Parts: sequence; C-alpha cells; structure tokens
Amino acid sequence: MPGKACLGSGPGHCGLSLSLLLPPTTLAALADSWLREDCPGLNFAALVTGAAPSQAALWAKSPGVLAGRPFFDAIFAQLNCQVTWLLPEGSQLVPVVQVAEVRGPAHRLLLGERVALNMLARCSGIASAAATAVKIARGTGWTGHVAGTRKTTPGFRLVEKYGLLVGGAASHRYDLGGMVMVKDNHVVAAGGVEKAVRSARQAVDFALKVEVECSSLQEAVRAAEAGADLVLLDNFKPEELHPIAQALKAQFPRVAVEASGGVTLSNISQFCGPHIDVISLGMLTQAAPALDFSLKLFAEGATPVPHSRRS
Repeated sequence: MPGKACLGSGPGHCGLSLSLLLPPTTLAALADSWLREDCPGLNFAALVTGAAPSQAALWAKSPGVLAGRPFFDAIFAQLNCQVTWLLPEGSQLVPVVQVAEVRGPAHRLLLGERVALNMLARCSGIASAAATAVKIARGTGWTGHVAGTRKTTPGFRLVEKYGLLVGGAASHRYDLGGMVMVKDNHVVAAGGVEKAVRSARQAVDFALKVEVECSSLQEAVRAAEAGADLVLLDNFKPEELHPIAQALKAQFPRVAVEASGGVTLSNISQFCGPHIDVISLGMLTQAAPALDFSLKLFAEGATPVPHSRRS
C-alpha cells in the first residue's frame, strides 16, 4: 500500500499517494532499461546461486527519509519477485531498521539487488535533503516553496523529481515544456528582455507561465512590464536579494520572485523573506548524499539480520 505523509508535519504531500503520479508503463520501461544496463548479456553469477525460492531483507543503515518504493517494486516485478514493505513511503529512517522483504528465485533476487539499492539510495538521499531544506525554511516562519531544479541526472530525472516530492519540496518544471524559462542566453539570442518575453508570451499564450532570469532590479522591472509571471533572481547575495525583491513587489505585486544560485542547506534560511516566493536548490539533486541500504538473504524460518552470518 503506498505510503502517505503530510506536508508541514513531515515529508511528502498531505493525504496524497505520490506513487499515483508514476505511469506504470514508464516505471516498467525504466526498470527494464536499468536491468539491461547492468546485465545486457550472460549472468554467470546465476550459476553460483541457482534458482531456488529465496527471501531477502532490505535494511536501512543510515538515517533519512525513505523514498523510491514504486521504482524498487518495478525493478523486482520485472524479475517476477515480490516485495513486502514494512515501512511506508516518506518514513523517517532510524538505523538499523528492516524496511522490506523480497521473495523470489535466488538468481533473480541478486540480479535486481544492486540496481534496486542504487536507485533507492539515491532517491532517498534526495528526499532526505529536500526534507531538511523544507524544515529549515519553515523554521524561519517562511511559507513559500522550496524547489528543486532541472539539474538532474540524464535518464534518472523521474526518480529525482519524485524524491523531491517525497521530501516535501516542489519539483519545479519537469522538462522544457513545463514552463518557459527565459535565461540569460535566451535574452542575448532574442536581443533583449522585452523581445524575449514577448516572444515567449506569444508562443505559449495562456497555457504556460513565463519566468525570466534577471541580473538587476532594472532588468526585473522590464521583464515584469513585458508580461513575465515570475522573475528569477539568480546568484544574488541575501543582502542584495531582499531589497530588490521588495522593490519589485512594490511595483508588481502579482509577479512571483524566485531566488536561486548558491543556496545550500547551511544558508537557505538567509534567503527566506516576505518578498521571496520560491527558493530553488540545484544541490538537492546534484549533491545530496545517498543513503545506505543493503539486501541480505536469509533462510526460510530464520530471523533476518542486517549482516551475513557464515560458519
């Protein structure tokens, strides 16, 4: 059963099963591609293990937020193995704790082991960093959105964006079609902020929002006058950011302000302020430490332990 958690009191989105966001066909295709990458040909280790019915315990060995259950399930579903979860998605992990049990032929359990652990460690790490960022921001009394960015790993974006959501952060735009973000290079190519925004507005009409990266208050004002929905103040120091955001909001209260660039878990509180609507952190997907998980086989009827016992 998919886990549910509440935004504000913990990671995730209150009352929502985030797994519903993930199309089954996409999950299956991703799992298949990951398994093919790891074993595109002969699996010699299968001759060592054999195909006897077996069971393995999934252990969490570092603290953080559990995230990635649907992908884990999809990997082992490709191998005709069954997963039974002991903890819901978004759970706070206190090591060492058993998280799940996986059953199936021994050679197939071990074929999926490393792929599943890699995914779960990465997704849970991102959720953990996102949850920390949200907790710090909320601790200042700020009520805006903590968000990720499009700085994701090629081929792994769905997992990383999902991890952000489990951690309680906003995923930001999923891809180029999610919003028109006019960056500095777009402005140069278009011949100015006004031209860039007008072209963007004409292209998307009412369907999408337009966000413009600005390097000064003057540029932000021109972007707002041209019809930008959001202004991105990138790489500003907090002492520069807040006066500019305040001045812009005084003229254009409908325009949302996003702060980004150089934001980390150690300084995010400095970017929180009454005139900032969104704070985005590339480090949530680029630099979040992976959590430590292990998958250990155990004999039928035996008590699972997080380490191998051999006589």
